[in-house]
Amino acid sequence: MAKKKNKKPTKASTQQYLDIAEVRDNTVIMRDGTLRAALLVSSINFALKSEDEQSAIISSYVSFLNNIDFPLQIVIQSRELNIDNYMESLKQKEKEQTNELLKMQTTEYIQYVGELISMGKIMNKRFYISIPYNPLTDKHKTFFASLTEAFRPVTLIKMKDKRFQRYQYELDRRVENVIGGLASIGLNAVQLDTQSLIELFYNTYNPTTSKNQKLIDVKELRIAE
Repeated sequence: MAKKKNKKPTKASTQQYLDIAEVRDNTVIMRDGTLRAALLVSSINFALKSEDEQSAIISSYVSFLNNIDFPLQIVIQSRELNIDNYMESLKQKEKEQTNELLKMQTTEYIQYVGELISMGKIMNKRFYISIPYNPLTDKHKTFFASLTEAFRPVTLIKMKDKRFQRYQYELDRRVENVIGGLASIGLNAVQLDTQSLIELFYNTYNPTTSKNQKLIDVKELRIAE
């Protein structure tokens, strides 16, 4: 009998292991039917504040936590800062500089930055807040409606526009609440749009590839249905 050829096993797609089902209209839809919004938040140097300022910040933060009735996730990402393009632009300005004094100062500055990089990696920190919305915890839903949706979470992945807009409205209310609370502490926050969300996940799950291969604009992506 002829030997059967061994077929190479098909490699599973990375997408199969992600909890993300879809990203649309500045919102992340999870596989379980819940929604997420992400905020990029500024930072403050707490150590440099006076004692009275520190007490005021702590008091505002406690008040902010007491005024929300839903969970939050705070994410801090540290990434090595790539300044190659910055260094190239400095070298180009050095060549174009006609003033000898400014040219010499630019050269010294380039040497200083180069020595600084050689001493250690320059890290860039970004602060995010993930805001969830779970339709099953909606107090306006009846028990039987919530129970029905719990047994068919897959059907919620491809949400109908009307249902999605209703869920997104509730999520937007939470986003506004959080942004207002952060402002009282002295922190600025902005909600990530669809393009920024996709880039965030792309850079997070592909830290090496994303350095050399940038993601194209989401409007130019073609997704096979």
